[in-house]
Amino acid sequence: MQKKVTFKTRQDFELSGVLHLPDNKVTKAYALFAHCFTCTKNINSAVNIANALADEGIATLRFDFTGLGASKGEFADTSFTTNVNDLIDAANYLSEEHEAPQIIVGHSLGGTAILAAAKEIPSAKAVATIGSPSTPEHVLHQLEPELKTLEEQGEATIKLAGRPFTFKQDFVDDVRKHSIDIHGLHKALMVMHSPIDDTVPIKEAEIIYKKALHPKSFITLDKADHLVSKTEDSMYAGHVLARWATRYIDVKEEPRVPEAKDNVVVAAQTSEGFLNRINANGHQLLADEPVKVGGTNLGPSPYDFLSTALGTCTAMTLNMYARRKKLDVSKVIVNVHHDKVHAEDCEQCEDKEGKERSGKIDKFHRSIIIEADITEEQRQRMLEIADLCPVHKTLHSETIIETELKENDLKGE
Repeated sequence: MQKKVTFKTRQDFELSGVLHLPDNKVTKAYALFAHCFTCTKNINSAVNIANALADEGIATLRFDFTGLGASKGEFADTSFTTNVNDLIDAANYLSEEHEAPQIIVGHSLGGTAILAAAKEIPSAKAVATIGSPSTPEHVLHQLEPELKTLEEQGEATIKLAGRPFTFKQDFVDDVRKHSIDIHGLHKALMVMHSPIDDTVPIKEAEIIYKKALHPKSFITLDKADHLVSKTEDSMYAGHVLARWATRYIDVKEEPRVPEAKDNVVVAAQTSEGFLNRINANGHQLLADEPVKVGGTNLGPSPYDFLSTALGTCTAMTLNMYARRKKLDVSKVIVNVHHDKVHAEDCEQCEDKEGKERSGKIDKFHRSIIIEADITEEQRQRMLEIADLCPVHKTLHSETIIETELKENDLKGE
């Protein structure tokens, strides 16, 4: 699930970002991703890596630096220092609005900026660079043809990847003065690099790795280009990164609901909307509502569970019948659809006294596939047996629900 976000920098510029949230999972931790030099948050590698992290339960923010993409500000007025400050501001945004990032990742010069910003992001415990130079000054080789013009005129327009960018001498002076203390990082570090990177040679990764103290790791992105443009390469990088990082971060475990023998226990926090945690005789489950009705879709809805009860009971009953009758049945598939229909549209909508019902009623449509080598007569008999499923009978019978208010006597609830 992707959510568009904006936040303000210390210079009061509004930056544009996208927050990737795990689907159908509790968020284990938050990560911050920094894109490559003159790129945007929408570069394929950034999107894929954020998706991979979200797949592993890690919410990830990717955003456009000041003056790039959909973010405000003028690129010509930015520098390596402003990039570092943008990262710190992005981390502060996550801390205030969501949760402080424990993982910070940067690609190319974004990785160098991550190394520079790491000390100012105290929540960060795992730092990763992807195809990154060891110093920001390395980026000047891309400006080499115009460095003299910049020095003489103070400003120059330079084409990078076919797009014109205006640079000022201040940018050059800024990257030259930066010294990054990799040795004093005091955080877990992963260095990812491709041996065939022709933009940032792998010797830069070697410098970063040698300067860093343990714990540190190195991953070779074999056959990947500098932009990690192939989906398989960037997804691999993201998944490996997530598995590595979980060794060093505080992983948020899903709260567990205590078991009550022979009972289903449901616990829900008001702050979590429709999300419910369930202990069904020792089985931990989640229930929720779809996003379109205000939920977070982390689990089935109550009616999904009701349909599941009917479907599973039907399949159990039919397979038990097949075993007892020694029928050549290999598989039973039950599809259940729940809906509300108007009573006047229902031919069977009468109560026990034969009176017609009014308003809307619940309708379960059940379709059954029987994979078997049996006769048509045997199939029809199994169809009749489906109606003998205990849950089917419960749904058709009069039901009593007793409700009482009790003090909390379940430990850990």
